[in-house]
Amino acid sequence: MKDGYEEQGFGATPVGFGARPAVLVVDFQRGFTDARQPLGGSPHVDAAVEATAQLLRAARAAGVPVLQTYVAHMEAEALRWKIPAVVSALRPGTEAAELDPRTYDPSDVVVRKIAPSIFFGTPAAAILTRWGADTVIVTGCNTSGCVRASVVDAFSHGFRVIVPRECCGDVEEGPHEANLRDVGRRYADVMALDEVLGALATAPST
Repeated sequence: MKDGYEEQGFGATPVGFGARPAVLVVDFQRGFTDARQPLGGSPHVDAAVEATAQLLRAARAAGVPVLQTYVAHMEAEALRWKIPAVVSALRPGTEAAELDPRTYDPSDVVVRKIAPSIFFGTPAAAILTRWGADTVIVTGCNTSGCVRASVVDAFSHGFRVIVPRECCGDVEEGPHEANLRDVGRRYADVMALDEVLGALATAPST
């Protein structure tokens, strides 16, 4: 039985892969992936890190470029986050700002951000344009926050957006699933990891 969104045609047109994909990794940093950190310890995020590591091995082997981001700010540039630990713990040069070694590789391009989206106030769009990328595969955490913001901005910049569902994580499963369902209606193709791996196997190098 169709819901109201389906009846109005939401999600009816698939995005599809373009010719030149790139992978975006949003905030897989120790501050969110290490259980010793105030914002770490989510098993959903941990599972997404492991799935993304698999995706990245395939992407790098295929010559598909990877852009990683982490959130960290000096006190004077911190936004009005409603999450105290984001303001107090995520500072440049701290352990919380370090990228998770399971997903980071020295060949990756890394940008720092202070806002939810990987694009806001960063050179991410210019980097992707220089690479000639037309498709972005978005991974990271949290699905309901920085991942969703990055998906919306990637869409707004004109990129095709692919989201491998196993490669995104959140504090709780409910918001993760709700946001995947919603971006899948509007902005992105939400796909199984195996489907994305299959597409990467035939992708040209960017």
